[in-house]
Amino acid sequence: MYIFALNVAKDIPNVKVIDMTKPTAGDLHDYAVTTEDMKNLEGAKALIINGAGIEGFMAKITSQIPSLKIIDSSKGIPLIRGLGDDGDNPHLWVSISNAIIQVGTIGDQLSLIDPANAVKYKENADAYITKLKGQRDKMHLALDGIKNRDIITFHDAFPYFAKEFNLNIVAVIERKPGSEPNAKELSEIIDKVKSLKVTTILAEPQYPA
Repeated sequence: MYIFALNVAKDIPNVKVIDMTKPTAGDLHDYAVTTEDMKNLEGAKALIINGAGIEGFMAKITSQIPSLKIIDSSKGIPLIRGLGDDGDNPHLWVSISNAIIQVGTIGDQLSLIDPANAVKYKENADAYITKLKGQRDKMHLALDGIKNRDIITFHDAFPYFAKEFNLNIVAVIERKPGSEPNAKELSEIIDKVKSLKVTTILAEPQYPA
């Protein structure tokens, strides 16, 4: 969301984009709002969120700063159910088509909140969307011809990516980051790799190989 906002607000001199989370924040599913965050939010015109339930700290913010405008970039995007009883999967942006919708929503909402800069927000959003569409075309070119479309993912962050590129997730190694599979689960995944001849695991570089 920070990168999307930076692109939409690019070169607008009176607009400052602040990232609430630090690179060392870890798993954002469990992020707790800090005193510094609340001070920044009290002086902010808007808070841009992914939505779809990923920001579990929103109740604290909206109860303490009810006048703060919330830009929920998940609006209008059909949600995919998560594993088990986890509710809706919130990892929308992993689909580049969803990311394009989110950028458009951020641009539209910032234009309403700050009409003096509406033209610039639209120009910036359109320019960034054009770049994203170019990346999407490259990715389809690389992936559309693959015959074996079965993949295994590190955790349950990739259903929107899989839907975008018509891939089939046959197993998830960790339901949530840090919840390592037990011996039985690992054995079942290895059996699937062998039986289905899976050639690809989608991993994340910040977690142990």
